Amino acid sequence: MLSANFAGSLFLKSQLAAVWLFQESTPPHYDLLAMWTHMGWPARTIAIILFVMSAWSIGVMMDRWLAFSAARKQSREFAPAVAGALREGKLDEAIRVAERNKKSHLAKVVSAGLHEMRAHQQANDQSEEIPSEKIEASRRALERAGAIVHAELERGLSGLATIGSTAPFVGLLGTVIGIIDAFRQIQERQGATGISAVSGGISEALVTTALGLTVAIPAVMMFNYFTSRIKAFDVEMDNSSSELVDYFLKRASVVRR
Repeated sequence: MLSANFAGSLFLKSQLAAVWLFQESTPPHYDLLAMWTHMGWPARTIAIILFVMSAWSIGVMMDRWLAFSAARKQSREFAPAVAGALREGKLDEAIRVAERNKKSHLAKVVSAGLHEMRAHQQANDQSEEIPSEKIEASRRALERAGAIVHAELERGLSGLATIGSTAPFVGLLGTVIGIIDAFRQIQERQGATGISAVSGGISEALVTTALGLTVAIPAVMMFNYFTSRIKAFDVEMDNSSSELVDYFLKRASVVRR
């Protein structure tokens, strides 16, 4: 009986202590505007930097998304059209098809090889013979164009990778600055004690860490996505270059016969 009373008393006291701790540890409600108002200027500066990084990354994402979508769409229209023109031996028509699809990564690469071959034909008075050195020159032109297009496709991605890797640390720096400021305020108000005295300042400081992660996570995800798309584009450009060189070689062998 005594043990039962002792256990019931201990359970009641533990419930009262839990309620007291919950009331003490429950921080006051803060919205984002209130947090911004209570932030010091060092933490505000970190938040502004993160907003600028976020705007920059969103701009790069939109630019690359539009560029890749246009390249994919025009390449689907360009590939069968240029293949038909080359099958009929219409080099000038193939070049015109490439010029109509200037956003296509395939058109940019194939156009370089076609222009190199047309320059050879003009220099030789429209001769049908294709010497091996001209085919090799077209191959080099295709390789140069592929490297240039690859660099164009990667435009802005280095900045996106930098933002994705540094934004969490920038947010952490803001948190550290905010916590230091919160403890400085506690020291100035020596009568304030308990978790409620620091909960507001710490919650404001943690906003910068949350903001840093919010900026970094989409940047890293989209960087990986765009990188995989560029690898696929590189494979398509290499295949198109190889097919064009094979076309020139087959045409040269037919002319020799």
